Amino acid sequence: MAGLANVTQEILKVAQDKAKAVQEQASAEVARISADASSKIAEIEEREAKKRTEEVERLKRQEISSAELESKKIVLAKKKDVLARAFNETLSDLENAPAEKKLAQYRAMVKAVEGIIENPKAIMSDRDSFTAEDLGVSSVEKDSRIKAGLILRSEDGQVEVDMQYSTILQSIWNREIKTVSSILFG
Repeated sequence: MAGLANVTQEILKVAQDKAKAVQEQASAEVARISADASSKIAEIEEREAKKRTEEVERLKRQEISSAELESKKIVLAKKKDVLARAFNETLSDLENAPAEKKLAQYRAMVKAVEGIIENPKAIMSDRDSFTAEDLGVSSVEKDSRIKAGLILRSEDGQVEVDMQYSTILQSIWNREIKTVSSILFG
């Protein structure tokens, strides 16, 4: 019986050793799998962190670009407002000039068309009270649509030169807007 107990002991020891070896192998495999998983998780986290950082940077650039564009729009709108005010104030100054100054300008307008229209007819604002003799024209007509300046027309109506202040100023303004803008905002 002692021999059987020894054999049983021996089998038990071999089984325990094998179980221990299998357990150690399993633990090593679990550790390797865990390390592998941790490495993959770290890679994924690093990749996702990089994506988040890139996305945050992209959103920052987009926000900055959007803010810059909005700022430019506001500045442009303010510049347009200043230019429109300058135009309107200039036109108002011309339209509300003293009668002596207007008369001198109107006479200069008539003189300017001498080579184009012979003995022109003047059409002017009903607020102006100049006579044909004052202006040096054949006749004067009043038109409530004209605020200031003249429209000079040939007797047969075939040739007409628009010298209203608004028309002259708009023409100069369109031609010189870049210069005016650089003077104002230079």
